[in-house]
Amino acid sequence: MSTHTATIRWSQDEDDHFSLGRYTRVHEIAFDGGTTIMASASPAIVREPFSNPAGVDPEEMFVASLASCHMLTFLDLARRASVEILSYEDEAEGVLEKNTAGRMWLASVTLRPKVETGADADTLARLHHEAHEACFIANSVKTEVVVEPRKGGND
Repeated sequence: MSTHTATIRWSQDEDDHFSLGRYTRVHEIAFDGGTTIMASASPAIVREPFSNPAGVDPEEMFVASLASCHMLTFLDLARRASVEILSYEDEAEGVLEKNTAGRMWLASVTLRPKVETGADADTLARLHHEAHEACFIANSVKTEVVVEPRKGGND
């Protein structure tokens, strides 16, 4: 198959008090294609200044990963079905909550894709269903993933 890598880098700031739990959660993620992003714990989990709201947090990356995989799978399926897609936008949302064991987890992710196309609603619904079933990331998680298509420009 294939291997995918990411390199995570973190180091203390000069003002950190690591043993007291007062240290930066800001870090860098370098992807195998050369892109590097600033990441951080979510300010909803770790207060500023120990987090940075400008950084991408793991929860956001998880939601974005599911949304991106669904979109890429959807676009491929649409192309194979000769369905022209002009644009695609998704306002995906993940819900973080405690499970029955009291552990925090992303319990659900809702994808809200809006597709601009000339295809009918039934065709789009079928493509979204097939994309969800075939998405590598959705097949890899136990989080509930719901797809709620929004009205697009021509559908």
